[in-house]
Amino acid sequence: MDNNQKNIPDAVVEMKTPLWRLFASFFKIGAFTFGGGWAMISIIEREIVDKYHWIEKDDFLDLLAIAQSLPGILAVNIATAIGDKLRGTRGSIIASLGTILPSFLIILAIAIFLTPDMIKNNRVISSIFMGIRPAVVALIIAPVLTSAKAAKIGWKTVWIPLLVAFMISIDQGFISNPILYIILGALGGFLFWWLPRRSRS
Repeated sequence: MDNNQKNIPDAVVEMKTPLWRLFASFFKIGAFTFGGGWAMISIIEREIVDKYHWIEKDDFLDLLAIAQSLPGILAVNIATAIGDKLRGTRGSIIASLGTILPSFLIILAIAIFLTPDMIKNNRVISSIFMGIRPAVVALIIAPVLTSAKAAKIGWKTVWIPLLVAFMISIDQGFISNPILYIILGALGGFLFWWLPRRSRS
């Protein structure tokens, strides 16, 4: 957002957002993110929060929670929501296409020109993927830390994500199902909001 846009109401700025910019931003997100899911969050946040100011940080965290809870690809869910916010139905379609098109084109090229054996036995390609792996881990850890800070997770509440991560990792049937903890988190958040208001009424 340039200096001239800072004094313009948000609704006007949103309608001024070109469809090509939506497409280009999410195309870049889809093209330069390896690992998917949480590895995409740092790039998505940089584009839609820091660079273009299409959404505030707190709203981004809420959107992230919703997108993670809904079925489908995390980045596509976010792209659909941001596109709809800025340019309605056309914006959501354009942003979603920008996100998925790079992966589609890359996989199509691999299917046409390469075979699994060629990739596995090619030392150059294997070395490239070995180098990408640590970067993907960093891309996953970075948004976890920044999201925890923005969500105001402190010493009194840090046990919640740690306990949930442990319970999911032990792989013991229903108790390890992420859906269970999404429901419990939503219920806990509602009670945390509702009980103080009930006591004051």
